[in-house]
Amino acid sequence: MRKLVVDALEELKAKDIREIDVRGKTSIADLLVIASGTSARHVKSIADEVVKFAKKAGVMPLGVEGEQEAEWVLVDLGDVIVHVMLPRIREFYGLERLWTVGDREPDMDAANAG
Repeated sequence: MRKLVVDALEELKAKDIREIDVRGKTSIADLLVIASGTSARHVKSIADEVVKFAKKAGVMPLGVEGEQEAEWVLVDLGDVIVHVMLPRIREFYGLERLWTVGDREPDMDAANAG
């Protein structure tokens, strides 16, 4: 499912695609995929493409939220949740920071210790 989602995002030139493994942090999903669009129309088109790719693969989305305003569209594919946002909305809500608090790269721990 991860590859399918990334392929759909890349198909419509989504910007700054980021995957966050949330296993062990929440029971709602295993993976969050966050991407940006350049306009509300682009955000909606990207989300529509994700839905289209999922349906072609036989996966029916559990829900799609935010299509009306299309500043932030969430596509719930069960184990994978896709967030497509305008850059200003993405920066304001900071989902990457929220879901990676406390995560550290092993090299960073060593560098900070010395």
